[in-house]
Amino acid sequence: MRVVRASHLGMCFGVRGAIAKVLRTGAREPLTVLGELVHNESVLEQLAARGIRLRHEVAEVDTPTVAITAHGASDRRRAAVHERGLRILDATCPIVRAAHRAVTALAHDGFHPVIVGTPNHVEVRGLTEDLDEFDVISTPGDVERLSPRARFGVAAQTTQPIERLWQVASLIQRRFPQSEVRVAETVCVPTRLRQEAAEALAAACDVVVVVGGAHSNNTRELCARCRRHCGRVFLVQDAGDLRPEWFEGARVAGLTAGTSTPDAVIDEVEAAMRDIAQRRVA
Repeated sequence: MRVVRASHLGMCFGVRGAIAKVLRTGAREPLTVLGELVHNESVLEQLAARGIRLRHEVAEVDTPTVAITAHGASDRRRAAVHERGLRILDATCPIVRAAHRAVTALAHDGFHPVIVGTPNHVEVRGLTEDLDEFDVISTPGDVERLSPRARFGVAAQTTQPIERLWQVASLIQRRFPQSEVRVAETVCVPTRLRQEAAEALAAACDVVVVVGGAHSNNTRELCARCRRHCGRVFLVQDAGDLRPEWFEGARVAGLTAGTSTPDAVIDEVEAAMRDIAQRRVA
């Protein structure tokens, strides 16, 4: 059995930067991250091992400095941190920061913001908490519940597929032909490249293993993309989750990973897959 990696997989620059910034600061002073820095269990375990704390509410923070996660935060949430006299370490992904600016610009120009994304996801909350009015669309069918508006501004959670953003915008224009629809392309390019590479990989494989956090939106999207082309797709968080029976009769096994998956974890999974292949030959 051959083991093949996707041409694009694993950590993006935004996640690497967030982790590096938090580890550097956490080595110098007590630090709390306001929420999960990234949605990956092995990364969270690494931070905890370094004494870096995780709290979900500002009121729970008991260190002088608090880190904003890679998913970003609203100005309202940042103000709550400042009101407690705490210092902010901003680990927001630059692409998420750009998405915040794009959504703010849409609202400033008089467009009703429509966010294509997962309701209650931390990134979506950050994009919308400062808005007076907005809608979140998780499926194209949700367009039917929109109220008429003169102008719609459509943006996306950065890990959404680019085609879903444009599909929703097209459906809004079709449903409200008299309305003006403006699209802000806020989808992350590294995420898009990983999604496209995952589909190409799955089309050439008998089985695909996706490595990532169980609660990671971009990892779940990779699984969905792979299942369009391959009947055997499995999500693992580390090598310990692999099962030899998954690979029965497989000639080619594919490997891809979400944007918050550490290189070392991907390497360990690949090594375990190759070990399974060797044992089958023996």
